[in-house]
Amino acid sequence: MYNILICDDEKDIVSALEIYLQSEEYRIFTAFNGLEALEAVKNHEIHLVLLDIMMPKMDGLQTLQKIREISNVPVLFLTAKSEDSDMILGLTIGADDYITKPFNPVEVQARVRSHLRRYMHLGAGVKPSEGTLMTGGIEVNDRSKQVYLDGEEISLTPKEYDILLFLMQHPGVVFSPAEIYKNVWKEDPYGTENIVAVHIRHLREKIEYDPASPRYLKSVWGRGYKMEEAK
Repeated sequence: MYNILICDDEKDIVSALEIYLQSEEYRIFTAFNGLEALEAVKNHEIHLVLLDIMMPKMDGLQTLQKIREISNVPVLFLTAKSEDSDMILGLTIGADDYITKPFNPVEVQARVRSHLRRYMHLGAGVKPSEGTLMTGGIEVNDRSKQVYLDGEEISLTPKEYDILLFLMQHPGVVFSPAEIYKNVWKEDPYGTENIVAVHIRHLREKIEYDPASPRYLKSVWGRGYKMEEAK
């Protein structure tokens, strides 16, 4: 059984997350400020923390810094869109991921499952196996040609797979449709923008929870596409 700590000063949010994560696999601990969260991590074997940023007594950023002094447990920030700058700072100082309010229950469950899997099976300094690329919740094993999203295998067409692999091999680099076509199809890229755009759209439908607001496969206006760098 995995021990999950939920910390938010809004009791309704804590209750909702408890409902989302009700499972025989999880034992839920709750806290309503940073000091309570820190005590829970000190006194219990916590396997994952869901941590709000804006809290009384000790905010999420301060709490994260204290947790990192004693544990490498996965910490997922609970953030509002208005807290983007705080979220980025949190990732910089040691958070593993973030979930944006209002929550999508399916995404919460998937992200928790994914980070628990990594922590329990890949964690404690163990590197992913050779031939594996990871960005956020996406894992590509180029040896077996398998793709996982938050721990669940997903099915891609050969060209979707090739596009994803190519972009993940160059995280943060923007490629024009013509460059993607040339590298993936190995042909001259004349008049191919629509072909690439269609494949990108289909790929987003499979790897993004909200394809209209992608988390991983980003468009750069007037230039092309990129895969977000791992945080």
